[in-house]
Amino acid sequence: MSANMSANGELLFSDESSGISLVVEDGVAIVTYDAPDAAVNTVNTRVAPVFARCFDEVETNPAITAMVVCSAKPDSWIAGADIDELAQVTTAADGEALSRGGQQLLDRLAALRKPTIAAMHGATLGGGLEVALACQYRIATDHAKTVLALPEVQLGLIPGAGGTQRLPRLIGLQAALEMILTGKNIRAKKALQLGLIHEMVHPAILRAIAVQRAQQLGRGEAPVLRKRSHGATQMLLEDNALGRRVIFRQARVGVLKKTKGKYPAPFAAIDAVQCGYSDGIEAGLREEAARFGALAVSPECRQLVSIFFATTALKKDSGLPDGVTAVPRAVRKIGILGAGFMGAGIATVAVQAGSLVRLKDASLERIGTGWRAVRDVLRERVKRRQLTRAQMDDLLSQVGGTVDYSGFGNAELVIEAVFEDLAVKQQVLREVEAAAPDAIFASNTSTIPIREIAKAAARPERVIGMHFFSPVHKMPLLEVIVAPDTSAETTATVVQYGRQLGKTVIVVRDGPGFYVNRILAPYINQAGRLLDEGVAIDAIDAALTDFGFPVGPITLLDEVGLDIAGKSGPIMAAAFGARMQPSAALAQVIASGRLGRKVKRGFYRYDEQGKRQGIDEAVYALTTAGSARQSMTATAI
Repeated sequence: MSANMSANGELLFSDESSGISLVVEDGVAIVTYDAPDAAVNTVNTRVAPVFARCFDEVETNPAITAMVVCSAKPDSWIAGADIDELAQVTTAADGEALSRGGQQLLDRLAALRKPTIAAMHGATLGGGLEVALACQYRIATDHAKTVLALPEVQLGLIPGAGGTQRLPRLIGLQAALEMILTGKNIRAKKALQLGLIHEMVHPAILRAIAVQRAQQLGRGEAPVLRKRSHGATQMLLEDNALGRRVIFRQARVGVLKKTKGKYPAPFAAIDAVQCGYSDGIEAGLREEAARFGALAVSPECRQLVSIFFATTALKKDSGLPDGVTAVPRAVRKIGILGAGFMGAGIATVAVQAGSLVRLKDASLERIGTGWRAVRDVLRERVKRRQLTRAQMDDLLSQVGGTVDYSGFGNAELVIEAVFEDLAVKQQVLREVEAAAPDAIFASNTSTIPIREIAKAAARPERVIGMHFFSPVHKMPLLEVIVAPDTSAETTATVVQYGRQLGKTVIVVRDGPGFYVNRILAPYINQAGRLLDEGVAIDAIDAALTDFGFPVGPITLLDEVGLDIAGKSGPIMAAAFGARMQPSAALAQVIASGRLGRKVKRGFYRYDEQGKRQGIDEAVYALTTAGSARQSMTATAI
């Protein structure tokens, strides 16, 4: 620790190992967290004693009237607990002790007799949000990177530093359960509406406003702490024991429906919240800690944490072999060949990532259909208040259309999303090389080897695969397929751009089916053979969703598009023989013109809005077994 004077006030101490400092300005203690050698701040046992020292100083120093907690990181406040530390927990008792330590630290913060203000800019997640909940006043910036969440369930855990107890008491039971059980981010505007924060300000004035509010609160003056409004629903349900039992029962039913009982964390969270309501906050905290400890060593948590580490490592991977380096090119404008379902989906994510997009198709009618598909996704975001109408209009202005290659000349990247036919893809490759000689050519093929497409290229080093998944705006994975002649610069550029689109990027070697479809093909083929043998569509889908898949294989076919599966099936069979031979049922259904949700006709029926209406019984007549369907248990399937 060291003490001296700073340019803005008196520096009482600065701890270099934790990155925590305390400066006093006009009677306000400003605690700043800037974890050394780390992109984000996290909560861990190493920083807990330093924060405790800050709290003691604030409590005992008569010159301090209030405290502001802020971050020196550009895009985050406190982004959660230290996952590396969590991975070291080996027993439930150790996990429970870790939780109790966090609870005690934040109990100390909440019990300070001087006002405390959380000044939040950027990601405020997990343990970070729990720190903010323990403060008396919360201010957040109106910036896109400022999001608040309790995402612990996504790691197989529950909030462990009092979040299951403080959040419901602050924003209400139903809203709190929604946040805790889904782990979803909410933006500052929504947090303000919920009463989770008291003010929303521009980032440039966050610190000044926080200090001003601290001074006002320290003098016992305005602002008055914001109180959550009590609506009719809350009065009928949340403010009485009988109503709360209804809410908890509905929450359990919803979790069971969504998780099929495969994940224990959401149920543990409900139990901890309910315990706090029935037996008091101290009992609730004990329940929270005990459940946290048990979950921390559960196999579900271990596997989800492993996925977290793998995903984090992917974000740092350039996609190049060890020892190979390349500087990626900036991608500001892209061309997309094909304004159909996939092309429009790629355009949707590209414009939201800041790219200019030029859509090409054979007719203006098709371009119009693609443009409307982009608009519909953005409209949904406006409806959900994730975008304003003005922002939607600005994004749509970034999408242009053409029936020739005008506007492609200055594109850094061109993505083809045309028919899954080698000759067609080779033809558009030749056309793109003539129209956009400096562009990288990326094929959205799902199965055709990139090296085969690149045989038509004058510049094969700029040919690569970018395999998106449907629907593009929802599916996070992107396969980048590297052919033997693909250059390191091309690979690095496409990997970086994929991350710019918000995708989880995996780089794979070239070959039929690449990675995902080589695994998926046997799975889909077996589902088709079950249809051939007379098993009902809903029985097949239910068996796999009960097992733990988010959707069943028949639903997946309808979502992806049966034409895509129909094109890829023969390619996989040609490469791998009879073991990859597609089912007769699938071929017959495709031949009937059923292509899935995108044409509102597949294995399932759809209304005009594309909402599924149930099984199309007429499909059974197209299969070997005919209309008769045998019953078969999930175990047998």
